[in-house]
Amino acid sequence: MTEHDLAALTFQGAARDLEHIVRHIAARYIVQGVPLSWRLLHAIEAEALADLGFAGRHDPFVLDLFKRPEHMTYPETDDPATFGKSNALPAAFAFAVAAYEEAQAEQTAQTPLSQSRGHRPRLA
Repeated sequence: MTEHDLAALTFQGAARDLEHIVRHIAARYIVQGVPLSWRLLHAIEAEALADLGFAGRHDPFVLDLFKRPEHMTYPETDDPATFGKSNALPAAFAFAVAAYEEAQAEQTAQTPLSQSRGHRPRLA
């Protein structure tokens, strides 16, 4: 195994760890029905990156790879977090957005078709 391969595995392990942490944090808000706002996205990112377990399991150099670059600024408002067609997201943001999108898809799949279209069930 080359040094490059080892570095890639180290990064992938840290990314999986961060994803698990972010999804756990996001799930707390999802079950409460809290919409994903910019402010919440920043809070999820800050909590995940400050996780002591995450910091303890990974080298500081690897941890720095997950910090959002200073030039990547996003609003810190209560407006809904939307990215349009952009796919250039900091890792913690991307994991939180994915968790919310999956929860929304799951909720939509569980909604009966008549309710999702705004129809009331017909009485016989």
